[in-house]
Amino acid sequence: MPITKVYIVYYSLYGHVETMAREIQRGANAIPGVEATLWQVPETLPNRVLEKMKAPGKADDVPEIRPEQLVEADGFLFGFPSRFGVMAAQCKAFFDAANDIWAKQALAGKPAGIFWSTGFHGGGQELTALTAVTQLAHHGMIYVPMGYTFGSGMFEMEQVKGGSPYGAGTYAADGSRQPTELELQQAFHQGKYVAEITRKLKI
Repeated sequence: MPITKVYIVYYSLYGHVETMAREIQRGANAIPGVEATLWQVPETLPNRVLEKMKAPGKADDVPEIRPEQLVEADGFLFGFPSRFGVMAAQCKAFFDAANDIWAKQALAGKPAGIFWSTGFHGGGQELTALTAVTQLAHHGMIYVPMGYTFGSGMFEMEQVKGGSPYGAGTYAADGSRQPTELELQQAFHQGKYVAEITRKLKI
């Protein structure tokens, strides 16, 4: 059976998106024949600014990715914190740097999902995904929303839960809140779901 490569490409400032990304990787790797790899987009903020923001260090076991490396994958999950309803500038800069592969439409027809972290309810749990879809569309990628395939977890009302039919999500609040068990389960499910669709499309 040929290997299906899924790239999980993310930016995480305080670790919330990274936590989600690792769970998504676990879910994707649960599909036979799928090889899911974590990648970070390059940081654009100077170290002095990061220090003032009290941002923790980046994961040293996750390499940075260059735009041209995207062509190696069969499918993607892109993750980022929300900034006023859109992806963080670091991710936008990464997509802006992908002009060469855009010109060749080298990613056209490849499936891609989206996951995110917002501060609060009004931070873009749906809007962040909707505004990110423009990046996928211009590359010709196939956006894979999660729909309501997560089942009863989509209708949870007894606890705060991020995510939507557009993908898995979490709330960071003031930074102290971490992804809940339910949010991580949703991330795991999304990883499996997108990986399975990627494998089917490759076959």
